[in-house]
Amino acid sequence: MLRNKNIVLCVTGGIAAFKAVSVASQLVKLGANVDVIMTENAQKFVTPLTFRSITKTAVITDMFEEPRDMEIAHISLAQKADAFLICPATANIIGKIASGIADDMVSTTVMATRAPVLICPAMNTNMYENPIVQGNIKKLKELGYSFLQPDSGRLACGTEGKGRLPEPDEIVAWVVGEIAREKDLSELKVLVTAGPTREAIDPVRYISNGSTGKMGYAVANAAALRGSKVTLVSGPVDIEPPSGVQVVNVTSAEDMYRAVMELESEYDIIVMSAAVGDFRPEAAADNKIKKSAGTPEIRLVPNPDILAELGRRRRRRVLVGFCMETRDLLENAAKKLESKNADIIVANDLNTPGAGFGTDTNVVTMLFRDGREKLELRDTKAAIADVILTKAAETLSAK
Repeated sequence: MLRNKNIVLCVTGGIAAFKAVSVASQLVKLGANVDVIMTENAQKFVTPLTFRSITKTAVITDMFEEPRDMEIAHISLAQKADAFLICPATANIIGKIASGIADDMVSTTVMATRAPVLICPAMNTNMYENPIVQGNIKKLKELGYSFLQPDSGRLACGTEGKGRLPEPDEIVAWVVGEIAREKDLSELKVLVTAGPTREAIDPVRYISNGSTGKMGYAVANAAALRGSKVTLVSGPVDIEPPSGVQVVNVTSAEDMYRAVMELESEYDIIVMSAAVGDFRPEAAADNKIKKSAGTPEIRLVPNPDILAELGRRRRRRVLVGFCMETRDLLENAAKKLESKNADIIVANDLNTPGAGFGTDTNVVTMLFRDGREKLELRDTKAAIADVILTKAAETLSAK
């Protein structure tokens, strides 16, 4: 799976450094050539000898140590690497990279590479949530650095919250997904919508739905991993954006309509997975509606139909719509496929276990305008996202 891939494992100074030992071992078992760089502080938690015994390669610990040959270590590693994995990554190293500081072997080598850099943050919850750290992470994501979101739980410092390094199995699976996946969609631009919309009633209340954005974010992440240029137009969600994806945040259906219409002409595949509200209040109150004023009457008016408008703006591209129903799933999906002039409809029934809002899995039926047989899928949203993209790319190539 990783045979002959050259991975540089950078270990920085946190208590989670002990997990990096298992990560190194698993990468070697998968066939990777692993070189390890350790910061001075990392060596206070785990010894270089441990990594040398596992990887069978010398561990780099000092930027100024006498070279064993004429190669300059940080340049040679930067050039040979298929990927850099910083695990664990402290707030300090994230800040250095984001600021362009290169004053130790890890930061210097990362600055010198053009290989993908995969970063696994691990730190105290308050540090992780600090706006400066979050700003640095956001900046690096926009520059194409990939991040694995830390777990929540009890930390070594005794606090509870987000900041714990995920288990080695999860880290290795993420590395495999990031660097071993074929970049088969690198010539395509993909636009994805995700999440709910919110329609204001007054300054504190709104009409919305239960969408968490997981399906759309899975599509955006899969497209980015497969090499596409991806823009994600997202309603309000509590999910960290995928690395390498441009995100446009919106709130209402009208906001999403304007954002999509401004962008749509540039994209080869558009995946409309957002749960866009069909209606909005005709007018939102300027001030909070008080209970003492009696029961209000709220008149609803239709929101713009984004999918239908995209269907009217036909060009050589693929339009994928989503359909969530509580009855007559296939009949309603077929009607939507025709009326919206879409190429593919991904339909699911909210009453089916494992499908719908908030789950990590989905159960869907894909209907195709070109007459292909419907495709039924029951899998994780990440796996279904890959199938959606594959079928969209096949549809585009046939046009």
